[in-house]
Amino acid sequence: MLTLNRPEVMNSLNFVLLHALAGEIEAVRFRADVRVLVVSGTGDKAFCAGADLKERAGLSPEKVREYIYTIRNLFTAIEYLNKPVIAAVNGIALGGGTELALASDIRVVATTASMGLTETRLAIIPGAGGTQRLPRLVGKGKAKELIFTGRRVNAVEALDIGLANKICEPSELLAECRNMAAMICETGPIAIEQAKYAINYGLETDLQTGLAIESNAYWVCIPTEDRLEGLTAFREKRKPVFKGK
Repeated sequence: MLTLNRPEVMNSLNFVLLHALAGEIEAVRFRADVRVLVVSGTGDKAFCAGADLKERAGLSPEKVREYIYTIRNLFTAIEYLNKPVIAAVNGIALGGGTELALASDIRVVATTASMGLTETRLAIIPGAGGTQRLPRLVGKGKAKELIFTGRRVNAVEALDIGLANKICEPSELLAECRNMAAMICETGPIAIEQAKYAINYGLETDLQTGLAIESNAYWVCIPTEDRLEGLTAFREKRKPVFKGK
């Protein structure tokens, strides 16, 4: 589990936190003992309030460009991490906070949470993937409404429009994420990696190319020990023991 730990500023993202988070993501990439990554924020008020605007106010235009480049690449790395990422949205998630949740594979949201891409209210636009990931998730019309108005949505609306996968009481949030992670951990590691690969890359192309990507991802699974273990366990009426091989 990764926890954004700047509660005094609602876990907002400054350069130091962005670089620290990037380092953790890269460290997890090749760890076979980590099957699922859960990202949340310290405290019960905020998941992530977006960019650290106090830091931003003192940045030159060149440093702002560097910041946007850094956060955009970090969230892309999260989206394409070879393991499922669950965002445990435990409170306010605005701007970059919502974009972090969008870059995650699954969003479990506390009933007290508030989400939104509010950048236009600061005379800027979402710069860490929000204009691209939100319409892919909730549809172009709803995404335009939310980005153009900069309004926030509560947990119920987030679930209704497909921004949240599930909502729950704040006290149950981490347990719900762990339960979901445990279910994922019962599956084959190579299969999960290939399924995520096929979804991420296939969705960005036409159906026939997507089907070809899916087939190639399936071929990766065929010679694995895990596939044979799955068949054997099914035949023997027991739970499979997958090794990621």
